[in-house]
Amino acid sequence: MTETAVADTPDQTEEGVRRRDFIYIAATGAAGVGAASVLVPLVSQMAPSADVLAESSTEIDISAIQPGQAIKAVFRKQPVFVRNLTPKEVAEAKAVDPASLRDPQSLEDRTKKGKENWLITMGVCTHLGCVPLGAGEGEVKGEFGGYFCPCHGSVYDTAARIRKGPAPKNLEVPPYEFASDTVVKIG
Repeated sequence: MTETAVADTPDQTEEGVRRRDFIYIAATGAAGVGAASVLVPLVSQMAPSADVLAESSTEIDISAIQPGQAIKAVFRKQPVFVRNLTPKEVAEAKAVDPASLRDPQSLEDRTKKGKENWLITMGVCTHLGCVPLGAGEGEVKGEFGGYFCPCHGSVYDTAARIRKGPAPKNLEVPPYEFASDTVVKIG
C-alpha cells in the first residue's frame, strides 16, 4: 500500500500545482484589470481641458507692425511684446558686448536667424512680475530705448535685455516660430 500511496501523491501534487497556478494567474489578471479600470479615468482626468489646450499657442498677425513699433498680445493669460526693430536698433543691440550684461545674451540668441528684426518676449518683468512699459504708443521706453518697469525701475534695452535696476534676468523669450512671413505662432 505504501507504493500505491507514494505513486498517487506526485499526480495529486502536479494537479494541485496546476490548479493553484491557474487561480494565481486569474487573480493577478483580475487585479490588473481592476487597477487599470481605476487608473485610466484617474490619469485621463488630469489631462488639460480643451480651453487650456486652446490657449497653449497663439497666432499673431505681424503684417501691420511697422519698423520701430511694438504690440502687446496675450499668451497663456500673460502679456507678450512683439517688436519690429529698426535697422538702427538692431545695430545698437549687436554692438553691445554680451559679456558686459548681467544676463549675457546676444540679439542672435533672442531672435530667429534671418528675422533678427522681430523680437518676441514675454511682457513680464523678471523682478516681481510687473508689466514693463515701452510696447505701447507714447510709453516710456527707458534710457536704453527698450522697456521700462515702473514698479521698481528695471530698464531693458531694445533687445529686452536687463541693463539697469533690480531685475535679475532678461525678459523671457517664449518658444515661437514663423508660420509665414506675416504670422508668428507662439507656443
